Amino acid sequence: MTDVALTILPETSGDAPAVERLHERTFGPGRYAKTAYRLREQVTHSLDLSFTARIGTLLVGSVRLSPVRIGEAKALLLGPLTVEPPFRERGVGQALIARALEEARAKGHRLVILVGDEPYYGKCGFKRVPPGRAKMPGPVDPARLLVAELADGAFDGVSGPIQAEWED
Repeated sequence: MTDVALTILPETSGDAPAVERLHERTFGPGRYAKTAYRLREQVTHSLDLSFTARIGTLLVGSVRLSPVRIGEAKALLLGPLTVEPPFRERGVGQALIARALEEARAKGHRLVILVGDEPYYGKCGFKRVPPGRAKMPGPVDPARLLVAELADGAFDGVSGPIQAEWED
């Protein structure tokens, strides 16, 4: 990010309309058919773990984390992560992920999952979920189901269906 001054801030409730417009522009209406989106429809993302990227006052990116469970283990679902096309490949997405994971770790969270490309998300510590260990509630390419441990050994012994987290 040497060519632009980027500011990453916690998402506020007032950011929601701009973030939704960004999702609409970058993902289109087909996003609602994706399994991860369907899962996120069942739970509200955590504002204290979701961030926006801005250049001046211009919103150029967003990442959200939502509470889920993998079997009985608490986890966070990362996504959607989106960056305005003119600002891609400048480190905005990686900066958003790093900030979200740092904040999640600081708040005591241990696991983050997502559906995405391992070469991209692997730079932030995500690894492929071993076959059969976790299952999304709809069709997902198993090679794209990734997990990051925010604490050593956090994924040890964790398995089961991935479902929206509700009240304890």
